[in-house]
Amino acid sequence: MPWGGSPAPDSPPSSPISSRKARRKKKKKKKRKKKKAATMNRLGKKANETLIEMNLSADGEECNGPLCETISTAGSEVPSSSEERRKEFESNLQKAGLELETEDKKESEDGKIYFVKIHAPWEVLITYAEVLNIKVPIKENDIPSTVENPLDCMLAPLRLPEKVMHPEPDYFTAPFSKDKQELYLINDESTFFSPSMRNRIVNYILTRCPYGTEEGKKKFGIKRLLNNGTYSAAYPLHDCQYWKKANDPNCDNERYTLYMEWARFLRFYKEQPLDLIRKYYGEKIGIYFAWLGFYTEMLFLAAVVGLICFLYGLFTMDENMSSKEICDPAIGGEIIMCPLCDRECEYWRLNTTCQSSEYSHLFDNVATLFFAIFMGIWVTLFLEFWKRRQARLKYEWDLVDFEEEQQQLQLRPEYEAKCTQKKKNPVTQEMEPYLPVTSQAVRFCISGTTVLFWVSLIIASMIAVIVYRLAVYAAFASLMENTQTLQPISGLLTPQLATSVTASCLNFVIIMILNFLYEKIAIWITDMEIPRTHMEYENRLTMKMFLFQFVNYYSSCFYVAFFKGKFVGYPGAYTYMFNRWRNEECDPAGCLIELTTQLTIVMAGKQIWGNIQEAIVPWICNWWGRRKARNNPENLYSRWEQDHDLQIFGALGLFYEYLEMVIQFGFITLFVASFPLAPLLALMNNILEIRVDSWKLTTQYRRPVAAKAHSIGVWQEILNGMAILSVVTNAFIVAFTSDMIPRLVYYYAYSENEDSPMSGYINNSLSVFQISDFPDRNKPKLNPENFVICRYRDYRYPPDHERKYLHTMQFWHILAAKLAFIIIMEHVVFIVKFFVAWMIPDVPADVKAKIKREKYLTQKILHEYELEKLKERLCQGDKRATEKEFIATEGRMELSRAM
Repeated sequence: MPWGGSPAPDSPPSSPISSRKARRKKKKKKKRKKKKAATMNRLGKKANETLIEMNLSADGEECNGPLCETISTAGSEVPSSSEERRKEFESNLQKAGLELETEDKKESEDGKIYFVKIHAPWEVLITYAEVLNIKVPIKENDIPSTVENPLDCMLAPLRLPEKVMHPEPDYFTAPFSKDKQELYLINDESTFFSPSMRNRIVNYILTRCPYGTEEGKKKFGIKRLLNNGTYSAAYPLHDCQYWKKANDPNCDNERYTLYMEWARFLRFYKEQPLDLIRKYYGEKIGIYFAWLGFYTEMLFLAAVVGLICFLYGLFTMDENMSSKEICDPAIGGEIIMCPLCDRECEYWRLNTTCQSSEYSHLFDNVATLFFAIFMGIWVTLFLEFWKRRQARLKYEWDLVDFEEEQQQLQLRPEYEAKCTQKKKNPVTQEMEPYLPVTSQAVRFCISGTTVLFWVSLIIASMIAVIVYRLAVYAAFASLMENTQTLQPISGLLTPQLATSVTASCLNFVIIMILNFLYEKIAIWITDMEIPRTHMEYENRLTMKMFLFQFVNYYSSCFYVAFFKGKFVGYPGAYTYMFNRWRNEECDPAGCLIELTTQLTIVMAGKQIWGNIQEAIVPWICNWWGRRKARNNPENLYSRWEQDHDLQIFGALGLFYEYLEMVIQFGFITLFVASFPLAPLLALMNNILEIRVDSWKLTTQYRRPVAAKAHSIGVWQEILNGMAILSVVTNAFIVAFTSDMIPRLVYYYAYSENEDSPMSGYINNSLSVFQISDFPDRNKPKLNPENFVICRYRDYRYPPDHERKYLHTMQFWHILAAKLAFIIIMEHVVFIVKFFVAWMIPDVPADVKAKIKREKYLTQKILHEYELEKLKERLCQGDKRATEKEFIATEGRMELSRAM
């Protein structure tokens, strides 16, 4: 129905009202008092606020979904331009075949919002199902299922009921055609198209429906009307309450089923109902949860192997000769180490790092090498098996021949609005707007400069954290030396560890702040580039956000892994940052334990903060928004109003979910050699993440508009790149960050004790410095015990050697061994990776057979249908149906069978 203008506050709506609606209205007039809802405060006090919703059934009170849509307006004073746009838009929606039903603003919770529900009848659905090339059932799948897994009986507790896992039988499908409806298995018109299909059809009409011409340009689409304030929201309705079933017996109650079987945390051990998720939310959200679930399943293997490697380090702690020598009072207690900072720090005995050296063995042992190689192969198995899983989903969800929807490839409204010049499209031969090359170049330059500036800002913040570490180390050393209350834990909480922990926490806070700020900047510069299509917009934003977060989250880990302790110099000739702060040294047991600390704090902190943002913040916002409505009886708080008060998932909702998981994927692959428990932490987080994401999507957010997707998109390429990079980073961590290579070189080339080859390693790895050679800048203020020499971590000649303080031959042997190890490990892992990738086909054999079977069957049924129609025409004496046409049709069927 046409809008017909904005009615006055007490006037009836301009559209007819059904008897049900009239009874509701009469009942509400007796019971309801006008209230100003928090929703309007959140949207702003505009006179023309509007809402569009989509609803499945005629009874929107009980069972709602995407067949119906509702438009509502806030206030009585509406600008004429918005009124005209609204009137024209709704008139064109009716011309497209949709049915409109208006709820007056007096019927709403706050008395200011109009709701216009839009229903899509059968004729509209079948028309646009053909336009969108939607595949529908033509025959039940006759290919027998694969052989049952003998472990199915053991996995029974993890299974969901069959009606939940597979709400619909498996069919062969074909693109819908209005002229061939008898071909399809149409048992019930109300359930023939799934909720996500109906959702997409209504949204397709809304995004293309014109509403007038402004400044000589044809305007269309609900997105523009939302942007200019004509309407305030547009979303499909949930089909029922999530905590109880609808009263309507015809309602499928899919939201309730998803909540009970999927979104509750107590169901964390159950499999996910992917077919039901796809049916309710669409393929794009379904493929995300399929990927997240598969990633979590694969993490189980990595977590088990990582836990075994950790336990190996735990059980062999007492056998570690290095920590034994450090803790031995006769060895470590007699080794005097050079001060770790200038002037203020004192000489210290090696055995003060006894406990930290023991704990470092948990992660720095021979199992580290095995786990690094294993994870290089695991990541390949994960990506290859995901391709197979994705191929199976593409077939099961009718995405085999899917190309990105025209909805995703169409020009963005912002592109059309900002591009004033036009040129002819070589494909459509129609004039369309375009952005000149010069303008594109300028915008890309500004965008690139902005990204580089923010990346530089991250690096500057990392340098600031490094300066913090250098500046406070002396303070921590002095505090722990002079504070008696800290003496009992001085063996565990060393100045190095205290500095590392506080710096990691500070770094995490800076990461979160920069991440929050850059998110706004990334969206702004992507908008400034004016991408042509929605897909292009999302891909550009993805690369910007990933590049920034890659540097933001991983820069501190790269510093500890590859730079800390590598450019220190030696006593008397230390290297300085900005000629002021002396570079940090590693603990005598190595820097690996500090990398583990850094990785644990950043990774765990990010996961905890992410879950707080995803679960608690939406819940608080919804609780606050509904605080007044809760005082009203439930039957006076309509379903469309309840959904209106929920949070908006948004077009970039899945983008942030993927980004979070890909950053986590980087933590468990790029630096996993330093922390074998990282996959276990990721596994526990992901088990929670699946339930948090499902809970918030089912209970806290409006129902998203369904969209199709046949893969995880550009994220697949990002994961492939990180998988390759992880082999390199882990090889460097084992070679340069851990002490494995120096120990192996000592074991095979320099050990002098055949009975205990590793005895004497600590003494061998520490060089000697004569204290009298200290310049005044470095010499400690105090030397109460009158030490003559001190030791430092390096391989240099002693002061009485002719090559005083120069690197020994052992240093060059170790360096050569490290480089050789990196080359060998990389080549071995890459060869195995590529061999595994070559051995595992991307598409399972049974899926290939089903695809071929479906294509053959579809062609056969269509040809037989055409042949029958042709026979009918011949029998009816249709002169146009010639004998040659009949023969050609039969020949085409024979050719199809042969193929």
